[in-house]
Amino acid sequence: MFYKKTKKVLLMGRCAAGKTSMRSIIFHNNVATKTRNLEPTILWDNKTDVQFLGNLHLNLWDCGGQDDSFNDYLTTYRSLIFKDVHVLIYVFDAVSAELDKDIHYYQSCLESILTHSPDAIVFCLMHKMDLIQEDRRDKMFEKQKIELQVRSEPIQIQAFQTSIWDETLYAAWAKIIHCLIPNIKALQASLDTFCGICGADEIVLFENTTFLVIANSASIHHPDVHRFEKISSIIKQFNLCTRKESYSRQMEIKGSNFTAFFDTLTKNTSVLLIISDHGINDQILIWLLS
Repeated sequence: MFYKKTKKVLLMGRCAAGKTSMRSIIFHNNVATKTRNLEPTILWDNKTDVQFLGNLHLNLWDCGGQDDSFNDYLTTYRSLIFKDVHVLIYVFDAVSAELDKDIHYYQSCLESILTHSPDAIVFCLMHKMDLIQEDRRDKMFEKQKIELQVRSEPIQIQAFQTSIWDETLYAAWAKIIHCLIPNIKALQASLDTFCGICGADEIVLFENTTFLVIANSASIHHPDVHRFEKISSIIKQFNLCTRKESYSRQMEIKGSNFTAFFDTLTKNTSVLLIISDHGINDQILIWLLS
């Protein structure tokens, strides 16, 4: 049945943690500089229903973070909010002066998740890390992650540090999306085969709604571990420009020792091929993508 392919995702955290800003960037193609004008969410906004990879629907519940709202979530609306949840994303403000209070609400939400959606996957995002001095970020995050893991028991969590101003936001949400795709292993295997057939150095597969990286395959090692998230940001901006100006969504970049070719692969995906073999010309690339 169609409804079984709808995944309920809860986005929770205290007021002004940055939940609505990240939602607007990931799902509504907003840019970071324009998120300052967003209104705070009161109670919840569950109007974001994203058709993802064609037949998978993500029903995202952006829950307001006011104290009164949390009290309502944990009492009056407890079953409505926490029932049938596939993923809980809890956002912490990295510079909050009330982190203990944040963790108290977080643990209360986990209790409700254990009761109503015991199989839900839980992600914790330590957000606004750009406000922390750069040389202190990793050490601070590791300390907070260990504390959150202890406070979350018996639930196993995944934690990420994020900011709307850099690639960390895309990195975290790509991991979240991965756990919602039921056939991700088969998709990865097909991409590995595709990479071998066309002799590419690397192939990156994007989902066309969010332009998050959903899979990649490489025949060579790349030293930049954050390259996929950086590519997501670049490709998303390119896509916004082509929509606005009605340009072709194909893009080709030639360097002295590589060619990068971006195009639509299917109705729901786009692909970026990076090839250093000059024996593979543009006509072959176009044929492979047709």
